[in-house]
Amino acid sequence: MQEEYRTVAREGVHETEINRSRFLCALAPAATEREAQDFVARVRKEHPTATHNCFAYVIGADAAIQKASDDGEPGGTAGVPMLQMLMRRDMRYVAAVVTRYYGGVKLGAGGLIRAYGGAVGEALDTLGTVTRRRFRLATVTVDHQRAGKVQNDLRAAGREVRDVRYGDAVTIEIGLPDADVDAFRGWLADATAGSAAFELGGEAYGDA
Repeated sequence: MQEEYRTVAREGVHETEINRSRFLCALAPAATEREAQDFVARVRKEHPTATHNCFAYVIGADAAIQKASDDGEPGGTAGVPMLQMLMRRDMRYVAAVVTRYYGGVKLGAGGLIRAYGGAVGEALDTLGTVTRRRFRLATVTVDHQRAGKVQNDLRAAGREVRDVRYGDAVTIEIGLPDADVDAFRGWLADATAGSAAFELGGEAYGDA
C-alpha cells in the first residue's frame, strides 16, 4: 500500500483568464469514482452555456482509477494535461473540472495544454492540499479506573484518539504508524501495569 498521498484541502473554484478566455477550475475531494462523476455532473449543470467542461480525476491511494475528458477540445489538449498536473502533484481522491468560456482568440494546442494544466496547478496552490498517511487502527481496552489517565497520556504523546466507548471496560480506538506498534505495546504495558488489552485492526489513512 501507498504510505501516503495528498488530496485537495477543500472544495473550491479558482478562475484565470488567458487571451480573453475564462478558465474556471473547480476542485473537490472525492472518495469514490461515483463521487467524482457526481461532482463533474454538478459543475456541468452550473455552467450549461460554457464552451467546454473538461475534467480529470484520480481515485485510490495508488491512483488505480484515472480518467480524463477533453469535452470537445482537440484530443489530448485538456483532460490529459489536467490529469498530468494532478499526478505530478501526487494528488489522489480528487476531481478537477476546468470550465472554459471562449473569448474569441484561439490558443493553439500548446496554449491549450498550458492553460488547462496551469489552471489545475493554480487552483491547487490557491485551495491548498493536505497529506494523508497510512496507519493501523488499534483498540486499547482498559478498566474505568485507568481510562482517563490513558486517554490523557495518549493525547499528550500526540496519538490520535479516534473513538472511545464505555461498557464494562473502556475501549479506546487509536491510529498508529506500523513502525510504532511494538514500542506502543511496551508503553501501554508499562502505563497500565500490564492490565490493558491491545488489539490491532485494519489499515486506514489519516491527516499527517
